[in-house]
Amino acid sequence: MRRYLIIILCFQFGITFSQEEKLEEAIKEAKRFVATANNVLKNDGNFPKAEGEYRKAISKNSEDATAKYNLANAYYNSEKYDEATTRYTEASKLETATKTEKHKAFHNQGNTHMEQKKYKEAVESYKNALRNNPKDEETRYNLALAKKMLEQQQQEQNDENQDNEDQNKDQDQNQDQKEGEDKEEKKGDDGENKSDPKDKGEDEGNKGEDENKDGDEKKDEGEPKDDKKDKGDEEKDKADQGEPKDQQPKQVQGQLSPQQVKSLLEAMNNEEKKVQDKMNAKKTQGAKVRTDKDW
Repeated sequence: MRRYLIIILCFQFGITFSQEEKLEEAIKEAKRFVATANNVLKNDGNFPKAEGEYRKAISKNSEDATAKYNLANAYYNSEKYDEATTRYTEASKLETATKTEKHKAFHNQGNTHMEQKKYKEAVESYKNALRNNPKDEETRYNLALAKKMLEQQQQEQNDENQDNEDQNKDQDQNQDQKEGEDKEEKKGDDGENKSDPKDKGEDEGNKGEDENKDGDEKKDEGEPKDDKKDKGDEEKDKADQGEPKDQQPKQVQGQLSPQQVKSLLEAMNNEEKKVQDKMNAKKTQGAKVRTDKDW
């Protein structure tokens, strides 16, 4: 019985020892993959090959924070910010990660959010970094910068929302004004199209008066007037009433009347006086006044 118990214990011990050996071997192999990736990335700048080596290291030892952290840095430098954020998060959540490693992961994660203008997320990442290392002034500076950028971003969003609201309000007012104008125009058209019975009666009455007037005019046109008779009767009436006849002498063609001769002489005298006054004024303007120069 004891013999079997000893055999079982030895077997279990052998299994445990074998597992520890495999784990140690996996850890060593993971470190070799990380070292290779670092050299490839630093010396050759070959990101695809380095990424493959980092992934091999993670597959060998998923609890290795170094491989995930270095891969995140490689993603960050290649501007693959989403992938970098994922790997930084994985590195910071590992139980085996030290406070120093967590601080670095959160700090770089904040930098990644800043590149994406995700200032709210950046603030949280920098706060987590300071929780693991409160003495890092660089992280503290980045946190203050992230807060400032977040305030500006929120202010810009508020201004943009206000502009959109004002624009929508103006559009609604213009639409209401247009609808009101359309209603007034439609109302005016309806008023013009409707016929007033009173106006209709007046129009018919005026039409009848116009027809009667036209008939009278046509009737008068049918009876020719005796102009000579009317003119003779008018002169006869003037003679009977004792009105004086126009006895002014007719002007002979080509001769001037005394009044016209007088007006012409006055105009000539006035013109000669104007010429004389103008000559006297020019004589007066000829004498210029000298001025002293002030140096």
